[in-house]
Amino acid sequence: MNASFGLNPTIHAPKRLAFMALLAHAQDADFAFVRDTLRVSDSDLSKQATALFEAGYIYITKSGRGRGSTTRFHITKEGRAAYLAHRQALEALLAGADFGEPTGTA
Repeated sequence: MNASFGLNPTIHAPKRLAFMALLAHAQDADFAFVRDTLRVSDSDLSKQATALFEAGYIYITKSGRGRGSTTRFHITKEGRAAYLAHRQALEALLAGADFGEPTGTA
């Protein structure tokens, strides 16, 4: 097993992991709901969403203009698969996965 233990570095960041977990259990979610649930600022949520969007894990829809506009987030098929694989890797790690022989001495 390699040093990443099968964890996805894009999803592994705590805020992005929480974002993906939220979207994995919802068809979609609007900006305010995600921001308030994750307890992050608008700019921080935008940064996290951009990273997930650029990885192809979410897509973003916008409707309206100005103060009445709405931004919604949706998980992609690839995003769901990546999230589930990451979750499985985390569960294996926490359950005491076989790490193989140590490479160094203590």
